[in-house]
Amino acid sequence: MARYIDSVCKLCRREGEKLFLKGSRCFSEKCAFERRNYAPGQHGILKKKSGSEYLSQLREKQKTKRIYGILETQFKNNFYKALRKKGITGENLLQRLECRLDNLVFRMGFAHSRKMARQLVRHSHFLVNQKKVNIPSFLVSVGDQIAVREKSRKMEILHSSLKDHTNELPWISVDKANMQGSLVSLPKREEIPTNVQEQLIVELYKK
Repeated sequence: MARYIDSVCKLCRREGEKLFLKGSRCFSEKCAFERRNYAPGQHGILKKKSGSEYLSQLREKQKTKRIYGILETQFKNNFYKALRKKGITGENLLQRLECRLDNLVFRMGFAHSRKMARQLVRHSHFLVNQKKVNIPSFLVSVGDQIAVREKSRKMEILHSSLKDHTNELPWISVDKANMQGSLVSLPKREEIPTNVQEQLIVELYKK
């Protein structure tokens, strides 16, 4: 399965803002964006962004892909599935991305970052409706139960993440004591704490 394996700190610098891809490190003095808040590469500090409409749309798409940790083909497939669904395309797209298993593991507080959540899912540490699922892109439906496997419940990294987790969302239910949670409802746009302008992505793909 294709995945990005280079330094994720470069992605924040390329987008010109923090994408919070490395969990708690992004809030510390070790954050690469705080130390070098210009584009990567030998000429990064000299580069100036043009103000074209296309560039704004492209950058928004790239930023969204990087926040959720997916590559172009998978992102495009999600967009066209969102386009065929009734409702607002941009909101449908974000709902699909938010309902990915790796994202929900992160949102529930079992991981400090989506990258960590992806790895935990790939290593089969989670159950969905009592069945083992190791596919990060698995789409969770409303009412589905996500739980840590019995054999994995003593992992220190899970307890550390849950202890630090404070960002509760109305569309997710989490039972920290039993290390499980569920998707209560599909999130509305105002309930998704992701700093993206999804309409720019829609405009880019509809050209």
